[in-house]
Amino acid sequence: MLVTKKAPDFTATAVLGSNEIVDNFRLYDNIGEKGAVVFFYPLDFTFVCPSEIIAFDKRLEEFTSRGVTVIGVSVDSQFSHFAWKNTAVKEGGIGQVRFPLVADLNKQIARDYDVLFNESVALRGSFLIDADGTVRHAVINDLPLGRNIDEMIRMVDTMIFVNTHGEVCPAGWAKGDEGMKADTKGVAEYLAKNSEKL
Repeated sequence: MLVTKKAPDFTATAVLGSNEIVDNFRLYDNIGEKGAVVFFYPLDFTFVCPSEIIAFDKRLEEFTSRGVTVIGVSVDSQFSHFAWKNTAVKEGGIGQVRFPLVADLNKQIARDYDVLFNESVALRGSFLIDADGTVRHAVINDLPLGRNIDEMIRMVDTMIFVNTHGEVCPAGWAKGDEGMKADTKGVAEYLAKNSEKL
């Protein structure tokens, strides 16, 4: 379990949003001011994966405006990533997504994040990493279960709120909601006002 621990660092080949291929893409050099989302997906040119990648890209400003970078990882090569990006969506590609796609050919990054399935492909792991490298949230989906990008945005907001205000976030908290003090009195006050909407 990685939550509360430092995210395993990695340096790997990646295809950047600009389509440039770099050999020395390092995670810790690419964490945003407030953090990063690192997500794993099984394979390029598959079925559920493009829907998730395109969904991340469509919401990229939601992450970048919060100071959070988005990084995708799979066990494919940089050449496969590049080809998939340069294939039109209507032809099974992902188009010009604007965040890096990391090549994990030796599967070591997937192993380090404990998402490698049958020594073959990565499960759909999503990791929210704080600015200091601490993993604050993680969820891993089985291969056929697509993830919810809006929920990751909510978790980014939750992390930023906690870091900024020092309060905790109750069930269903969303940006703009009040938090609660992490003590018995704070919890009691919050529940007295909000228990019906939980």
